[in-house]
Amino acid sequence: MKHERQIIIAPLITEKTTALRNKDNSFTFVVSLNANKIEIKHAIERIFSVDVERVNTIQQRGKMRRVRRELGKRADWKKAIVTLRAGQNIPDFEM
Repeated sequence: MKHERQIIIAPLITEKTTALRNKDNSFTFVVSLNANKIEIKHAIERIFSVDVERVNTIQQRGKMRRVRRELGKRADWKKAIVTLRAGQNIPDFEM
């Protein structure tokens, strides 16, 4: 089994995820590409000592980018939207 910090890479803080946090008690994280929902749930519960109700994952494909004449591609990445049970909170969300 992988270490929790290998599964959870970083929090994803944008205007949209902040609105989700306030509305649905959902927190968004950048996670490892090969992590599954069960591993993500256990990692969040161990790191932050909270009860996770639901985990939704989205795989994002890296965009094609051009720098002068060269074509390149940004890395593929995966994000997880973690919904906590009612009354649970992650006080210091910035890792």
